[in-house]
Amino acid sequence: MAEEKRTLEEEFKPDILKEVDRQVLELSRATAQVVPENALRRRLAVSLRDNLPLRVKLGVDPTAHDLHLGFTVPLNKLRLFSDFGHTPVLIIGDATAMVGDPSGRNKARPTLTRELVDDFASSYLDQAAKVLDMSRVEVRRNSEWLHKLGFVGFIQLAAQATVAQILVREDFDKRFKENAPIYLHELIYPLMQGHDSVVVKADVELGGQDQLFNLLVGRDLQQADGQEPQICMMGHLLVGLDGSRKMSKSFDNYIGVTDEAKDMFGKIMSLPDEVMREWFEYATKMPLPEITSLFASNPHPRELKDRLARRIVERYHDAAAADAGAEHFRRVFSNKELPEDLPAIEIAKSELDDGKIWIAKLLVLAGFAKSNGEASRLVKQGGVKINRESATDPKAAIGISGGEILQVGKKRFGQISLL
Repeated sequence: MAEEKRTLEEEFKPDILKEVDRQVLELSRATAQVVPENALRRRLAVSLRDNLPLRVKLGVDPTAHDLHLGFTVPLNKLRLFSDFGHTPVLIIGDATAMVGDPSGRNKARPTLTRELVDDFASSYLDQAAKVLDMSRVEVRRNSEWLHKLGFVGFIQLAAQATVAQILVREDFDKRFKENAPIYLHELIYPLMQGHDSVVVKADVELGGQDQLFNLLVGRDLQQADGQEPQICMMGHLLVGLDGSRKMSKSFDNYIGVTDEAKDMFGKIMSLPDEVMREWFEYATKMPLPEITSLFASNPHPRELKDRLARRIVERYHDAAAADAGAEHFRRVFSNKELPEDLPAIEIAKSELDDGKIWIAKLLVLAGFAKSNGEASRLVKQGGVKINRESATDPKAAIGISGGEILQVGKKRFGQISLL
């Protein structure tokens, strides 16, 4: 470490190294690992000396309409590189999205149509603009080059790695040991993502901790192409609303960037106390010294969540929306009042039997449960209320005449309307 520092001090002027240290300090926020270790300082120093901005790559596969706050962690990093004068390269994986990558879900991802991918991609760019200055971003779609590979090009790409090398990846290894299906097209995915780095000549690639394998494949392919291998920066994964697993749509523990302000505020207020520090660091732009000072003052967890919710809602909506979200939460959850704008739960009269309906069936029809089994569990857990009265018997049939208030948990309400 000391030898590396002496070498840099001998090679670069003090003012350059001072700026490198400033950038590294800021970029270390929410960063879990950098590969190769200590390589970023030298790459930044060369960039400043030669006045040649680094090309910083972040890839996203458009597989749904909405981005969640977990993905804003690398977006924030990309914005920071951009603010430092480097070139952000946002790759929309419209080709790789059609292939599918398990991404730790231990199963193949469904294949998407071109029309659906294009729709999702447009939505992603709109949402990314909430974090990035898109006028400074180089947006590329990897269909530009992957769709042009042809049969020979595809074979040449596939020849860059062995099956054994690809199966080392944790999720593939787990499925292989469990005799779960692994499809051939999935094995190609890391090579396709790595080929993106070759094409755009990435100096740095950003990704989550669960993406290390794919990012390292990019280094290998760049080296084989005669390029200087990219630096891999893996960010910490934002924990979801359950407080234990990474934020993911698959786990249904996420907050969408496009969520309504009051919903976003309420979800943040439901976070476990123990994840507050990392949420401030990973999901806000609050300066680290200010975060340290805040937690040193040992505020009540409720105050911390309120401040966190206000900062996040204000960022993705505005200050007025943050105030409205806070007031809505206070009125509905703190004072236990009902929301003013109760959504209607429309139930056909034909679903009733002598004016009654099985409570589990009602929850499913209302969209508050995906199955009768899940609905029954909610009732047993004491999370279901009809007109403020707890429902305790999952086998009960309740009388419905219209106008009843159905509540599940602390956040889901609806007023029943018979059709």
